[in-house]
Amino acid sequence: MKIVIIGGGFAGLNLAKELVNQPQIQVTLVDKNNYNFFPPLIYQVATAFLEPSSISYPFRKFFAGKKNLQFRLGELLSVSPAEKKITLSNGDLEYDYLVFATGAETSYFGMENVMKNAIPMKTLNDAIVMRNTLLKNLEKAAICKDMRKRRKLLTIVVAGGGPTGVEVSGMFAEMRKSILLKEYPELDTSASNVYLVDGGDALLAPMSKESQKDTLEALTKLGVVVKLNTKVVDYVDDTVVFENGETIKTKNLIWAAGVSAKIFEGIPKESYGRGRRMATDEYNKVNGVDHIYAIGDTAIASGDKNFPDGHPQVAQVAIQQGLNLAKNFKAMVSNKPLKGFTYHDKGSMAIIGKAKAVVDLPSPKWHFKGFFAWIIWLFIHLISLITYRNRLNTFWNWMVAYFAKDQSLRMIIRPDKKLPN
Repeated sequence: MKIVIIGGGFAGLNLAKELVNQPQIQVTLVDKNNYNFFPPLIYQVATAFLEPSSISYPFRKFFAGKKNLQFRLGELLSVSPAEKKITLSNGDLEYDYLVFATGAETSYFGMENVMKNAIPMKTLNDAIVMRNTLLKNLEKAAICKDMRKRRKLLTIVVAGGGPTGVEVSGMFAEMRKSILLKEYPELDTSASNVYLVDGGDALLAPMSKESQKDTLEALTKLGVVVKLNTKVVDYVDDTVVFENGETIKTKNLIWAAGVSAKIFEGIPKESYGRGRRMATDEYNKVNGVDHIYAIGDTAIASGDKNFPDGHPQVAQVAIQQGLNLAKNFKAMVSNKPLKGFTYHDKGSMAIIGKAKAVVDLPSPKWHFKGFFAWIIWLFIHLISLITYRNRLNTFWNWMVAYFAKDQSLRMIIRPDKKLPN
């Protein structure tokens, strides 16, 4: 059985890992990057509190010695379901079963200027671009004599009140108090604000009312200006424009407001559901095509009675779907019955700042906040990293940042030219 997996995130990598040492199954994982990375921590790379290598790991290093696993660097261009073949940016691959684990991409809701000028927060590349952009703007502000221009360089607007938006705005607020005035004495009299804006009526909408309230209070104490029921409609001439007519002048609009799945040539339109996600049955088989499956953020599955409208686009769904599909592939080889996917909610959490976090556990319904919730957040994210090396590096950087109230990773590193394709 030849299985080709497109995408090496939570869903794809967990599927591949679960199929290791299965002599009757040959797995090829395809990804446009040669590394796996841990999305929940990219904001710490973006704010220079972690190195990129702390949350990433090369696929080939991970697959070394695993005889039935192979890696292929490439980008998917099209699928031919009739031929059981895919076309990549560097050649073709045949399959017996094809699995889409392509995640989701940043959605700008059709706003062209926002797409062109805002700073996204989805990939490791985005995080490095964001770090470089913010550090360059700080350097510009340090020598800028025009107070209006300087304020634009220092003001940060974060769009999106989900975990990423909350975490990055809290980090910026703490950096402003503990680091910037120390390292940039030229800015000691400058006014700067961190804004967190969201179109809904609460931060962390999927979490409990207690978490929403605690988060709002904690961010406000840190000095973040939170604007709810406030939708971004444009970003032009260094001005964020809101639906209610308000505007904020800034060079730094960080976009964490939405995601959508990707559409692929060769997959019929009828196979897509809400949010461009591939509609699947309870076994994650894509509707309308044979031998093609979808898991994680790119899929919207039916058959789970607890989630009739599809599962949330979160890491635990992707991980659990990857593991369940692996078991079903093993069952196919052994001619055993398949098991439909049922999501087991393990809770949700968000970090707000140093020793500040919120955690909701579903069963029993417990809510934690403050230092204890922060410790839970650190532990869960630490053990979720892919290798011991990642865990040790991240733990060390966190300890340095906690006790020194600082980190020494604020370097502007950029290539002189683009790599050839």
